[in-house]
Amino acid sequence: MVSDRGQVHTLEAIVAGLLLTSSIVFALQMTAVTPLSASTSSQHIENQQEASAAGVLAMAARNDSLRETVLYWNSTESRFHGATVNGFYTRKLPTDLGRKLQQTFGDRGIAYNVYVAYYKSGRPQRKPILYRGEPTDNAVSAGKTVVIANDTRLLTENMTRGSRVNSSNFYADKNGDGPVFDVVRVEVVVWRI
Repeated sequence: MVSDRGQVHTLEAIVAGLLLTSSIVFALQMTAVTPLSASTSSQHIENQQEASAAGVLAMAARNDSLRETVLYWNSTESRFHGATVNGFYTRKLPTDLGRKLQQTFGDRGIAYNVYVAYYKSGRPQRKPILYRGEPTDNAVSAGKTVVIANDTRLLTENMTRGSRVNSSNFYADKNGDGPVFDVVRVEVVVWRI
């Protein structure tokens, strides 16, 4: 009696090899990642946006327009000068930081929000300075800190020095007994429209 087991095992091995090869080919076709595929190009664009926002903030810190934006506070109305009744701007930020952000992102289909983070009554707070909507999932952010000394003065609507900053006329509280009133952080959140 002659056995066909050897032929069956050979046939099984060939079929298994074909299945394995075809599944590998199928998987490679479905998961091809190139430099121009959506995931990597999207990440590249987000990295560029984050670097641009960080660059604008660094330039604003250097020329003191970051501090100017933080101190452009109307203490009698408890909101930024010329802001909406909600306390923030919705179209443009009327400081040099706002002009730089508009030049960098305005005509490129990129939206951005600007926030200031600070402490009030010992609790961290985050207030919008410029709010243009809810960021998408691909939003990126960059931030820069601003030190506010005790002798710092708020800015008036025409950008001149006004009253001295204190806990009753400013959104942030005095932080400790030293020469520093508070340290706030300005954050820019950027996303594609």
